[in-house]
Amino acid sequence: MSVARENKIIDKRKNADEIFGKLKKAGFEAYFVGGCVRDSLLGKIPDDYDIVTSALPDQIISLFPHTAAIGAKFGVVAVIVEGHPYEVATFRSDDIYEDGRRPSQIHFSTAREDVYRRDFTVNGLLMDPVTGEIIDYVDGRKDIKKKIIRTVGNPEERFNEDYLRMLRTIRFAANLDFTIEPDTKSSIERNAAKIKQISAERLQEELGKILTRGGARRGFELMAQTGILKEILPEIDRLQKVEQPPRFHPEGDVWQHTLMMLELLPKEDSNVNILLAWASLLHDTGKAITRTEDENGVHFYGHVQSGEEIADNIMRRLRFSRAHRETVLNLIHYHMVFMNVQKMRPGRLKRFLRMPDFDLHLELHRLDCLASHGMLDNYEFCRDQLQLLAAEDLNPPRLLNGNDLIALGFVPGKIIGQILQALENEQLEGRISTKEDAKKYIQKYWKKPRV
Repeated sequence: MSVARENKIIDKRKNADEIFGKLKKAGFEAYFVGGCVRDSLLGKIPDDYDIVTSALPDQIISLFPHTAAIGAKFGVVAVIVEGHPYEVATFRSDDIYEDGRRPSQIHFSTAREDVYRRDFTVNGLLMDPVTGEIIDYVDGRKDIKKKIIRTVGNPEERFNEDYLRMLRTIRFAANLDFTIEPDTKSSIERNAAKIKQISAERLQEELGKILTRGGARRGFELMAQTGILKEILPEIDRLQKVEQPPRFHPEGDVWQHTLMMLELLPKEDSNVNILLAWASLLHDTGKAITRTEDENGVHFYGHVQSGEEIADNIMRRLRFSRAHRETVLNLIHYHMVFMNVQKMRPGRLKRFLRMPDFDLHLELHRLDCLASHGMLDNYEFCRDQLQLLAAEDLNPPRLLNGNDLIALGFVPGKIIGQILQALENEQLEGRISTKEDAKKYIQKYWKKPRV
């Protein structure tokens, strides 16, 4: 962990302690709650802190100089310290959930009632940060010790309050490497179709956490087992039993290949590029609809183009930004080009190596190889070339500009750009390196238009 990140975590705890202290000094009951308590018991350093209190929203706002009423209707206020928001929520109980996400009405209540309306037992623990005392109304500590994800109370009720909790169950089981309690898992299987009622933005966020916070492979295996995957990502579910040629894919079908790539992703959120993770998941989606087999074996002609189209549809459906969508589609578009790098002409190779986000392209290729045949010769070739080539080799400074070409008698227009591009290609190929070389090339290959 970097020193800067470690200091940031220390500051977050200090600020959370100060918020807690101020609430207690004002005479209110207060506790740390949820993930920060769970992580502390697991021996992990919490990345964030949530606080529950008997103070009402208006009282919380009056106590602290910088706040934002992010969910005052539901008793949640963000206390902002050093630019970071800390959720401080009033103890509450909830009425019926009418939309599969929010309660129709809430009632400010007690610490015990607040715990009983929460999602999972492992997230239902309260802690006094000064004494370290844990208050456990739902056997959360026992489930943490047994590594079990279990809903607080009846899973049918919990999931019908907020359908996203089904996916969150899988996410916590994957990220924490816990098992899902049988009744909880059975309830997900029965209610899986309801997950489609959740907004695309919430699904995208939760899927991103499965992909980047550790246990991505297990997360998608659990999604497949429970039927959630078929409901929200049928294009990925379809990869099961799409057989591949053993010569290049000894790991098995496209589904197994994809799972292996997810397993190879870094284990910590801070080390995983979310777009690389999505590209790993989506890069071979086209194989399910392009697979053919003849006397020469199994083929996937056009799977890259089909995969781009499928990935684009998925990312639009999940409301990804245009920039993120374009990056992932580019990663998919070029992932098969690596097989030709050692045969490329110098100019084409240099253009390939200088692509935007080439570090992501190279890493996707590495994961793709490790999850199949295991041969990294093209990966190592690219890495070696990047070390050998200087920045000016990949992006040579222009020998001539547009004004120079006009001075040589060329009329402004498309031809100027065409000549400049041709000159750059000659530089990349190593055939010209001076202004004189450039002028001689132009005189030989480019005719000035007749006036």
